[in-house]
Amino acid sequence: MRIIELMRIYANVPMDLADASLVVAAEETALTEILTVDSDYTVYRTAGSGFLSNLLAPYL
Repeated sequence: MRIIELMRIYANVPMDLADASLVVAAEETALTEILTVDSDYTVYRTAGSGFLSNLLAPYL
């Protein structure tokens, strides 16, 4: 299961279920723009090393 795999990969960040779910949703929909107050998304990557773009990043 991809969520468990991601949580193991990012165990040192740590990645919780909500974080992993958002990364999986981005992978499945090919959407890379997200809206979150969580700064960890600068670290997370989708399959194929895709970056997620946090639209709130300039305000954090």
